[in-house]
Amino acid sequence: MTSCKEYFQNGFKVGPNYCKPAAPVAEHWIDYADARVISQPQNNWAWWSTFNDPILNELIQTASQQNLTLRQAGFRVMEARALDAYARGNLFPQSQTGFGGYQRNLLSEQVGFTGGGGGGLPGISREFSVWTLGTQFQWELDFWGQFRRSIEAADAQLDASIEDYDDVLVILIADVASAYVDVRTLEQRLRYARQNVESQSGSLRLAEDKQQAGVSSQLDVSQAVTNVSQTEATIPQFEADLRRAENRLCTLMGMPPQDIKAVLAGPGGIRPIPTAPAEVVLGIPADLVRRRPDVRRQERLVAQQSALIGVAEADLYPAFSITGQIFVRASQFQNLFLSSATGGNVGPTFSWNIFNYGRIRNLVAAEEARFMQQVSQYQQTVLDANREAEDAIVQFLQAQEQVRILRTGVAAAAQSRDLVNELYQGGQADFGRVFVAELFLVQQQDALAVSEGTVARSLVEINRALGGGWQIRLNGAPPIELPPVEEIQPEQVNGDGANVPTPVDPNAATDEADGDPALEPTPAIDLPEKFNGQSELPEVK
Repeated sequence: MTSCKEYFQNGFKVGPNYCKPAAPVAEHWIDYADARVISQPQNNWAWWSTFNDPILNELIQTASQQNLTLRQAGFRVMEARALDAYARGNLFPQSQTGFGGYQRNLLSEQVGFTGGGGGGLPGISREFSVWTLGTQFQWELDFWGQFRRSIEAADAQLDASIEDYDDVLVILIADVASAYVDVRTLEQRLRYARQNVESQSGSLRLAEDKQQAGVSSQLDVSQAVTNVSQTEATIPQFEADLRRAENRLCTLMGMPPQDIKAVLAGPGGIRPIPTAPAEVVLGIPADLVRRRPDVRRQERLVAQQSALIGVAEADLYPAFSITGQIFVRASQFQNLFLSSATGGNVGPTFSWNIFNYGRIRNLVAAEEARFMQQVSQYQQTVLDANREAEDAIVQFLQAQEQVRILRTGVAAAAQSRDLVNELYQGGQADFGRVFVAELFLVQQQDALAVSEGTVARSLVEINRALGGGWQIRLNGAPPIELPPVEEIQPEQVNGDGANVPTPVDPNAATDEADGDPALEPTPAIDLPEKFNGQSELPEVK
């Protein structure tokens, strides 16, 4: 229980005052000594711009305005905002009720009312009417800070919902970038496969010519057919995977799956796998606590649970209230508005759950246990954030090494294939060497495309792990109003970002099967940065 000293120090509130819990954070990255890892503050929140790909930029802008999961998170913010306003309303009279009524009364003769005759009271009629109109209220005073603690909890929940929105935005941007890298990687794998099919088909024709001329056996032709069919068989799977990646992009942008090849090709036609810079700016591990929305959200949930301890503890003490009513009452309606018809009462009351102390104490203990759960979850979230960042960093660095090695191998394999083809054509080598050289080149080129995609995807994962990109709602998304919550004015908080044209127009797309219009694009969320209207998200305290 809260002592008298703590009660006064807490501003006349029972329960603990919240302090941000400590979190285990590494002093530096494991690979901090690598020249490619730059431990400086990361100022470029639009990290995807480092790929220098305008199509990717437009896809991310579109998804940030139209994604339905993000819109759902925005409405959760509006829900939390309304509940926060509701909690603040409890500081005022909690019950304010108007009442009124009409009664027609007939008194029994057995109690002596005879309308002025017999043994009744003179001048009193057995029949009379009563008109009543008034209002009553009950105001429980926040003597122990229960309602103020509830406001603290609601404020923290509103903060957490905003951080949840930002977390969804971080994940969305990373998912769009990853899907885009998958598209470009599969396109490159398809190009390699088709080029190799063409080259292997030439070797097949040469083997057939030699077999018809009687200078080679059917074995050469069979090996050549095997090579062509094996390489050609990968193309349908690549095309199916490419379609799935494109469909994923459509869904992320809040539109039905459709053919977006023309949009992805852009004005320049074929585009390569996004090229990641050799270096990456990371800051220090401690920045994760400030930068990642999911960490900040979990810290706000700790603050909410801390306030709920005070809410539960307030039930251990008596509740003081002021109740009253004012009314007018008359036997005839026209007399209701006379001053003599006015009546009322007002006075203090108190109630105390003195026989429920055991249950209340257990509820307080339960809230304290939930608080420790949230603290542990917060610390675990910080650990997971550090691990995710380290995993992405090592993948990025090692994938770069793999690409360097594979490029050397691909160049050597292509040279070997050309040389062995010349030798076979001149009769100085058998087709077995051609078979092996062509097969090895196919494998090396496909592995190179996958590794190049892994480098780009690893950079995406690094920035996802660092929590970058949510700032787009402050700097790059045009404000579009959501329907306001009743009786609550939404805060104006979005930046003055220019309206970026979308690369896909969902309004122009229709379902050819039934003629139904495609899904309308969803507007960007006019989201408060913080419930106090600050222009930037400060470090949570």
